[in-house]
Amino acid sequence: MRLVLASNSPRRRELLSAAGFEFAVDPVSVDETRQEGEAPAAYVERLARSKAEASADHDPECAVIGADTIVVVGGEVLGKPLDEADAARMLRLLAGRAHEVLTGVALISRGQVVSRVERTTVWFAPLSDGDLAWYLASGEPMDKAGAYAIQGRASRFIPRIEGSYSNVVGLPVTVLVEFLEKAGFSARVKGRPG
Repeated sequence: MRLVLASNSPRRRELLSAAGFEFAVDPVSVDETRQEGEAPAAYVERLARSKAEASADHDPECAVIGADTIVVVGGEVLGKPLDEADAARMLRLLAGRAHEVLTGVALISRGQVVSRVERTTVWFAPLSDGDLAWYLASGEPMDKAGAYAIQGRASRFIPRIEGSYSNVVGLPVTVLVEFLEKAGFSARVKGRPG
């Protein structure tokens, strides 16, 4: 059985490759509008399941991974910024305080769907106006939930995290491995027979 990632995220691809998985990529488009009154965890889990289901429709013989990541601070859900002003607003909200990164991950295998939301707490250092201007000028915030990339230039602003690092990047790899093992999936791993 082939493993498929239902995402166009280069960060998710890098995480899976780094963990030794061989997989195909099948980017899908789903409506990412948050429903009225929908809790952040329910929202991100629904999106992960929707992405996996959309891809599984293309080839039901595959094991399909869906994922979605959001940042939650002070009860506000931060997705990807709309523009540079929105990125600056998000970064000001995060500066000098802790926030949660939630990633919903779903696996569809042999018609069975499992999903979970992984949470990681991230502490963000205070940002000076110069820090903010420098980071915005890098362009890095523009396609990231919460307007930052922990594995990139923003690493200089993050003194600590509590939980899964790969979750903050966009895919909790250990959760995925657990799902695959429970599904009896013999994942091909680079350098080792699958």
